[in-house]
Amino acid sequence: MSDNRIPSIEEQDGDGEVRYRMLYESADKVYIRHIRGVYTRIRKYTGLPLLAAYFFIPWFNIEGRQALHFDLPERQFHIFWATFGPQDGFLLAWLLIIAAFGLFAVTTWLGRVWCGFTCPQTVWTMMFIWAERVCEGDRNQRIKLDAAPWSVNKVLRKGGTHAIWILIAFATALAFVGYFYGIRDLVVDLASFEAHPQAVFWVAFFTFATYFNAGFMREQVCKYMCPYARFQSVMYDRDTLAVYYDAKRGETRGPRKKNMDYRAEGLGDCIDCSWCVQVCPVDIDIRDGMQYECINCGLCVDACNSVMDKMGYERGLIRFTSEDELETGKTNYLRPRLFGYAFVLTAMVALFTHQVVTRSPIEAEVLRDRGARLFREYRGDIQNVYTVKINNMDRDPHEFSIAVEGVAGYDYSLRRPRDIYLEAGEIFAVPIRVSVPKDQLKTAKHNIVIVVQAEDDPELIDRHQTVFIGPKQ
Repeated sequence: MSDNRIPSIEEQDGDGEVRYRMLYESADKVYIRHIRGVYTRIRKYTGLPLLAAYFFIPWFNIEGRQALHFDLPERQFHIFWATFGPQDGFLLAWLLIIAAFGLFAVTTWLGRVWCGFTCPQTVWTMMFIWAERVCEGDRNQRIKLDAAPWSVNKVLRKGGTHAIWILIAFATALAFVGYFYGIRDLVVDLASFEAHPQAVFWVAFFTFATYFNAGFMREQVCKYMCPYARFQSVMYDRDTLAVYYDAKRGETRGPRKKNMDYRAEGLGDCIDCSWCVQVCPVDIDIRDGMQYECINCGLCVDACNSVMDKMGYERGLIRFTSEDELETGKTNYLRPRLFGYAFVLTAMVALFTHQVVTRSPIEAEVLRDRGARLFREYRGDIQNVYTVKINNMDRDPHEFSIAVEGVAGYDYSLRRPRDIYLEAGEIFAVPIRVSVPKDQLKTAKHNIVIVVQAEDDPELIDRHQTVFIGPKQ
């Protein structure tokens, strides 16, 4: 082998013959045949609501503001009726963990059903393929059009395809940036050429990214860029439901006439029409067995079922099933691994929901003043100095009061410089002095509670425990 040969690996085909497969070879364009069926309709019913939510939620207002707005300059994240701040970052981490764990649980049960039906890469790719079909025709017509020399007809059809692609990509970028910029302000500013340069850059960037990703990369993302495809096998077991080809029933494959006795000819149900390959968005042959590229979209199932209907054969030659069902005819749905995933996921969702529902819109943090002495004696009282940091995470301004609670029988007094009025989202730190008569102290150290409460809404309250230090007894 010469030194400039493209790196390759050795493989053996079914006849034991050694062949080479190039590791770095350009991918041929995938022409997908349009097919109708059960899983095509399911994808439509799951994809359309998600697309509608993505594009239209930013246009809804709740209490005078955008329903979903990630206001980075103000460090506020408005999600419907709740407002979150940087201090709620742990909730985002928690939510991402739940999402990842939910993906693992669903994969154990239904394989890569997320990839096939609701993954944005799949949904946007299908939209772009729809645009191709509208402007250039179905699979065979697109192949002929690409092979034909350039003409007015070809320019118009290709131009129409790319015009729709750019329109979809621009709408996608506009909606995405609108979640951060404010969709109404963004549209007005772009139309009047007054948008901030950063907003213009990000709209242009995501327009190009969507156009390039869904228009040209497509299955390459699923094959080479998505890490999920690489570690999905860890979550699969023999009872995971995925798309499989029933080789026992389908082999030996081969063409035949509709009413012939193909069993007498030693043939199986597969007529080797290759429709399952022609409809596959990642360009694999499911008849070769389970492959990591498969996204479980079910298009090959719809294609094969339509062929079986035409031939008068039973459906399900390619179907959602499990390895155990193919071998033994039975799938074990009640398995400990799946129950364990479901239990842990339910517990995490319940705890997260409780945390969000019971979350207080105000937060108080109390720190002992490190620049002061441990305590101070003044006119028979022992004083401790604290800094109270109040964060008004509510959407309305409030005036806050501070009180102190401690050991029963102690006469606590508190001094603070002024009334505390905070606008929505404002953070303010105020020093306070807590005093106790010296003759009441029975220990050198005891716990007290600093209570921060909104004057106009007693339910907005936060308590923070700290330590009061006095002289040794």
